[in-house]
Amino acid sequence: MTDVVDADELLRRIRVARDWAAEREAAAGERAGDDGGSGTDGGVRAADVDRAAFSAVRAALDEIIDPGSHRRQP
Repeated sequence: MTDVVDADELLRRIRVARDWAAEREAAAGERAGDDGGSGTDGGVRAADVDRAAFSAVRAALDEIIDPGSHRRQP
């Protein structure tokens, strides 16, 4: 990744990454609601971890795009 990009291109790339993370978060949420009929909840736990990870990535990218949008609650 040696391309020099301007601010608009960088913002576009960050938005694409944020949208991707949101899609993956939603997909993980759907998997968390379904154990696949396996009778175990190992897959559900993995999906919950995935959902939490993608949620954190999405929130971080949202904060880059719109600073102050995720203020901590006291």
